[in-house]
Amino acid sequence: MIDALISSFVVVILSVISLYKWIIIISALLSWVQPDPYNPIIQILYRVTEPAYAFVRRYIPTTFGGMDIAPMIILFGLIFLENFLGRLFVGMM
Repeated sequence: MIDALISSFVVVILSVISLYKWIIIISALLSWVQPDPYNPIIQILYRVTEPAYAFVRRYIPTTFGGMDIAPMIILFGLIFLENFLGRLFVGMM
């Protein structure tokens, strides 16, 4: 029973990481076209992604040649975390 509970938590955590990866990708793609900032969907994307961008920008200079690489750094971090946690919990069971 404990194995099923842990397995369920792992699936939820990995799903949240995967969803956040897609949110970062969508936000980065939308930043190229400058959508309407008053659109509620754009505002939600901004509120969800900007804290992560600000955290990365605080420690790493992310602007090179006018291009911000903060989304790419976050994506690499999320991919690493997803693979690490997936392999960690597969090894436990």
